[in-house]
Amino acid sequence: MHLRLEKSLIAKPRPYRAHLKSSSDLVTSYEAVRAGFVALALEKNRRATPFIEQARALKVAASNARSPADLTKIEDIQPALLTAAGVSDKAAGHLQPEDKAAAVQGLVDNFLAPAGANFVEELVFRFLLTRGDTLGGSMRNVGGVLAQRKLSRALISSLTLAGISYKWLHAANNSWAQMTDDDSDIELHLRGLSWVKARRRRTVVFNMTVPFLKNNVDLCLLNCAPEDLQKSSALPDAYVALGELKGGIDPAGADEHWKTARTALARIRTAFAAGGLKPHTFFVGAAIAKKMAQEIWDELEAGTLENAANLTDDDQVASLARWLCSL
Repeated sequence: MHLRLEKSLIAKPRPYRAHLKSSSDLVTSYEAVRAGFVALALEKNRRATPFIEQARALKVAASNARSPADLTKIEDIQPALLTAAGVSDKAAGHLQPEDKAAAVQGLVDNFLAPAGANFVEELVFRFLLTRGDTLGGSMRNVGGVLAQRKLSRALISSLTLAGISYKWLHAANNSWAQMTDDDSDIELHLRGLSWVKARRRRTVVFNMTVPFLKNNVDLCLLNCAPEDLQKSSALPDAYVALGELKGGIDPAGADEHWKTARTALARIRTAFAAGGLKPHTFFVGAAIAKKMAQEIWDELEAGTLENAANLTDDDQVASLARWLCSL
């Protein structure tokens, strides 16, 4: 009897202790920062490829024109002419046909005609200038996108290793698909995962607006089947875990990312506590400086935060993913 009592008094190992020994383990190394910037550069080049190919196609099509004025007669390059005129895809949706025609005519009269025989090159340069702005806009949250991909792959690997089949939510068409033998690159299009373990139904969704919080949460783990997600998302007791995921690698913005995440997690805890609930909360960040690492560690030790990991450390991410899959 005393033995059973002693065993019951033994504290259950805290999940973060599986991969963290101290706050220093959370600090992002200089080498990891460098690797992170390289990853961002590679992603930028990947995203730029379609624009480069469009520019090549535009050059070929525009070469059929004998003068800048003839460009307006080539029907299939009119959207590209509007882009070269400095009109973004978003802005184009608010313009009337006559507005678009005026913008293109302004491009021809003010920039292409003065270029003389080099008007095609001038057109391509201006097309790429606007597309560069589009690319810059898409890169603003690329750190978050890469972070989501990495954690998604870690979750998939953990489930696959355990022999657990899953369904995944396609971000583009918002439909659930069954896992296949070839799961390569699905994290590029994935927004959620769902599985069953020991009769427990679990569904993970990235970037979900929690109805009763009225705020977006980077990752939510719910006790529900994928077909019940919409209904369950409105029920506070359906939430198993909620976490903040910050993929920005620039050390200059690290402290701000943690402050934002810390505030969001505090708001989550307060909202659930009002209903007598305490779901698991966690934080995953790419750029973690020494001071914020200590603050994260203090919250872990106090039990305010249940788990944390440095996104640049593969072992830590794998450990946290395994923990999520075990809940």
